[in-house]
Amino acid sequence: MIDAVLARRLKLVGFDVDGVLTDNGIYLGLVADHPVELKRFHIQDGLGIRMLRSAGLSVLWVSGRESAATALRARELAVDELIQDPTARKLPAFEALLERRRLSWEDCAFVGDDLADIPVLRRVALPIAVANAVPEVLAVAGVVTTVPGGQGAVREVAELILKARGEWDALVSTYFVERGDVVRGAQRSH
Repeated sequence: MIDAVLARRLKLVGFDVDGVLTDNGIYLGLVADHPVELKRFHIQDGLGIRMLRSAGLSVLWVSGRESAATALRARELAVDELIQDPTARKLPAFEALLERRRLSWEDCAFVGDDLADIPVLRRVALPIAVANAVPEVLAVAGVVTTVPGGQGAVREVAELILKARGEWDALVSTYFVERGDVVRGAQRSH
């Protein structure tokens, strides 16, 4: 459960990539002597990210490795910012982002799963761990998802935050209206 006051204060939600948006697996291979990396992203997480952004929250991905697959998915979902630091030093990268965006740690939530995420999790207002996070991450988390990373954990986080803010139902209604799946004010006939 997320406190409503805290949820409404948030301006940015950050996510680790490998192990949070993915199941931690990567596929490496060669195609015509060119290295290829593939990752599996959970499709429901994409809608969760869209809903966070529709609510006016910025979405940040912070990865401890560079990956064309991650960049492609971030671009596809119109993530506000992607930081890929091959040294996995997420804290300085996150601090620089906060300075650029004129935000404070109290404005942020972060979702992680492994040791490299701990420095950021210790600083944000809302530290979140996925269900299969390492014990050290679970120990610093204020909220733990019920599902593991790569299995819809990001969607779960989006719903938790947006429901705590009292915005989920309106966002879902707007989603259907924008898709043309319902007409505003239309009643269901029985």
